[in-house]
Amino acid sequence: MYKRQIFYTAPTAIRSLIKAADADEKVHPKQYDLSSLRILGSVGEPINPEAWMWYYKNIGREQCPIVDTFWQTETGGHMISPLPGATPQVPGSCTLPLPGIMAAIVDETGHDIPNGNGGILVVKRPWPSMIRTIWNDPERFKKSYFPEELGGTIYLAGDGAVRNKDTGYFTITGRIDDVLNVSGHRMGTMEIESALVANSLVAEAAVVGKPDETTGESICAFVVLKRPRPTGDEAKQIAKELRDWVAKEIGPIAKPKEIRFGDNLPKTRSGKIMRRLLRVLAKGEAITQDVSTLENPAILEQLKEAQ
Repeated sequence: MYKRQIFYTAPTAIRSLIKAADADEKVHPKQYDLSSLRILGSVGEPINPEAWMWYYKNIGREQCPIVDTFWQTETGGHMISPLPGATPQVPGSCTLPLPGIMAAIVDETGHDIPNGNGGILVVKRPWPSMIRTIWNDPERFKKSYFPEELGGTIYLAGDGAVRNKDTGYFTITGRIDDVLNVSGHRMGTMEIESALVANSLVAEAAVVGKPDETTGESICAFVVLKRPRPTGDEAKQIAKELRDWVAKEIGPIAKPKEIRFGDNLPKTRSGKIMRRLLRVLAKGEAITQDVSTLENPAILEQLKEAQ
């Protein structure tokens, strides 16, 4: 009807659409005329390759480039992104920094890490739109964005990333505080979430860590299926199937100790998953934080039940 040419949305919204389309043929994108679209965009969080491919095939009809953008409020604009029609695309990768942006991946001491290895995403040189201070708190600005541990001169994005050994393409692996440490093995939550979503039953997944006396930290997965939420023995059977699937895709150490099924995940009205609330639920604690920005606060009660 409106003949829009550009569609820019979040991976969470794409995965919700996948679930809706699989459940009801009438809302599948193939029922609509999307021929006016020229460019697709992704924003807000890393997009897993399965969602990327579905987006490319079903919304873009394999004709629209996907501009997978990495940026932050603090950066004032896009930082790492393919140039539509010019940059060869790789599902799940935001590809290369834009001109003038000197992005890099470093270790905990600020030293460069060779391509092919994961580390901390930083920017080594200033750029025109960057954050310059925090109102009335310049010391907090320096500690948060230019920490002394990294040398005090490079911008800390707060995200983990890896660069492809051959192409140099960046793939964002998630927030650096979303790294799990299970029995001494460090894993990114994005890696486990992507493995879960690669299963044909799963529409969406969010993974958090919770304290564990034996392993130090255990994995708790919140899962939305492409079918109605299971309960009882059926839920236990599907949870076992998903654990075995993750063990096959990544390894036994990555198997979630708990899987919780929901009709949805707690999200803001802009579609972002509220992971801090999921961490509280995983620990079995009462939620005391502000939930006024949640689109679906009732889902919190549903996600307290573990399998």
